[in-house]
Amino acid sequence: MSGQPFFFHDNLEPAGEKPLRVLARIKVLRTEDGGRASPFTKNFRPNHNFGAPDDRFFFIGQIEVPEGTWIHPGETHELEITFLNVRGLIENLTIGRIWRIQEGGRYIAAAEVLSLLGEA
Repeated sequence: MSGQPFFFHDNLEPAGEKPLRVLARIKVLRTEDGGRASPFTKNFRPNHNFGAPDDRFFFIGQIEVPEGTWIHPGETHELEITFLNVRGLIENLTIGRIWRIQEGGRYIAAAEVLSLLGEA
């Protein structure tokens, strides 16, 4: 990145009262490929980008990592993600859909919807 601030917008316009859950295959980039330098664990809430790489409109979702588990750069896991139920999200949650997981402007993982689990 060029040292300029990364401005983005989290979608907060409600579409329902209860969060939406999906099972996703998450492929975390290796550190040497530009991903995270450290692992993550429970309560991890990165940005979820269903648009193009330069899109700045994100959805809020928590990756549900089991207690005591750490997800390291370069690993692939099937994990639940709990999304804030906002307008425009449900249209993106189709089986097979792939999206970018980011920390600010940095792409750290790709995720693919494996199944819809309904409301939390």
